[in-house]
Amino acid sequence: MKVPFANEPLTDFTEERNRLAFEAALRTVERQLGQTYPIRIGGKEIVTDNKIVSFDPAAKERIVGFVSQGDAGLAEEAIRTAERTFHTWKRYTPDERARYLYKAAAVMRRKKHEFSAWMVYEAGKTWAEADADTAEAIDFMEFYGREMQRLGRPQPLTRIPDEDNELYYMPLGVGIVIPPWNFPLAITVGTTTAAVVAGNTVVLKPASPTPVIAAKFAEVLREAGLPDGVVNFLPAPGGTVGDFMVGHPLTRFISFTGSRDVGLRINERAAQTAPGQKWIKRVVAEMGGKDSIVVDRDCDLDLAAETITASAFGFSGQKCSACSRAIVHEDVYDRVLEKVADRTSRLVVGDPAKWATNVGPVIDEKAFRKIGEYIRVGRQEGRLVIGGGTGDPAGYFIEPTVFADVDPDARIAQEEIFGPVVAFIKAASFDEALAYANNTEYGLTGAVISRNRDHLELARREFFAGNLYFNRKCTGALVGVHPFGGFHMSGTDSKAGGRDYLLLFTQAKLVSEKW
Repeated sequence: MKVPFANEPLTDFTEERNRLAFEAALRTVERQLGQTYPIRIGGKEIVTDNKIVSFDPAAKERIVGFVSQGDAGLAEEAIRTAERTFHTWKRYTPDERARYLYKAAAVMRRKKHEFSAWMVYEAGKTWAEADADTAEAIDFMEFYGREMQRLGRPQPLTRIPDEDNELYYMPLGVGIVIPPWNFPLAITVGTTTAAVVAGNTVVLKPASPTPVIAAKFAEVLREAGLPDGVVNFLPAPGGTVGDFMVGHPLTRFISFTGSRDVGLRINERAAQTAPGQKWIKRVVAEMGGKDSIVVDRDCDLDLAAETITASAFGFSGQKCSACSRAIVHEDVYDRVLEKVADRTSRLVVGDPAKWATNVGPVIDEKAFRKIGEYIRVGRQEGRLVIGGGTGDPAGYFIEPTVFADVDPDARIAQEEIFGPVVAFIKAASFDEALAYANNTEYGLTGAVISRNRDHLELARREFFAGNLYFNRKCTGALVGVHPFGGFHMSGTDSKAGGRDYLLLFTQAKLVSEKW
């Protein structure tokens, strides 16, 4: 009997022993940089001539690894292997499937710092951000294992005389899992293992900027003894191979986390019925946000400033939940802006392998150029308060940037930047602040900093976001505590890490027998 779920503790790096252990993990990973990783289909390892070359965004000439890249032919093989395996895997009991997740969680826990160190090198995460990512990955496996065991028990139904009725949650079939690069371990692990523990089989197509971390996760599943063919690891281009797999008639569902445009394309393509297809494909999508922190006139101003700074610039703002808009009541606007600028000025931008670093690089040259263009737009749409420049040219470093006096309909107030840029918007009243918070096409996260109970209750009803936080930051959702997913163009409100999530990968069957 498993103990009740509890979140994996974060590492306290103020303790010297923990810092020394993490530094040792960084050295261990550094010695492994530059290795080659295969595709895994069924029990086969396949090395192809075409490779994805993964680079360290903090030192863009450093190669993290070479990962074999698949094509449509290998995608076909992976899907058919997953389909064949499904017919045996679905017969494993929920308890049996859950035990594989618990074993994988134990393997990852023993290598916790090493996995975090891989994210420092491949994703540019600081120690704290990487540690939280690994902890969340462990949480997903522990939580979803227990959830599948719960769903596998007899479900409550209204009972009537002389009839036996039972409700079962059955798996769907073959799923395509397409995770993002910004949480390269946590979301990869969560989306994959949720589908698997529900009895489905998977083709995992990792994000191209972070394929090595995904390959390391595939190794964990193998070490945990997961049967061949349950998870098939296929790094491949999204625009060609990804489209092929989404449109395949044997694909039953697609689990995607990424941009709005790609998510909409997947949803549209999945809605088209392919010859031989027997089902309506299910799409589970999380597609980003344009998240606001609303600051009321009656609040703790230091808390507001700390909340905005942490939410906007953690992992260089490369979170769909990041604060990209601070909507502040005019009576406290100048003071909050000053406090945020002061805190931002003290952030250390640099090598994420160093403990003292607060802000590392953005992920790659494409992101670097895109964010730079938005900063140029911001100089026209607002007043630059701090930042706006770049850092060490050896990596993709961008200074945390604050723009003030931004119109709520400006581009930098409406479009997802996905970088360390926050726009300050002045509101004349709390009602106006809420209206501004709701004026985008997204609805993922948000926060309100206020001491006014009436205003908090108004926001509880009217602030349209899937995850709304009061008097705390709008990032950092915990598995089991803050089920995560948003409205509108933020996705399908999947509520990852919650009690509803596994239902997305199952179908309910009612069996009734008359006595």
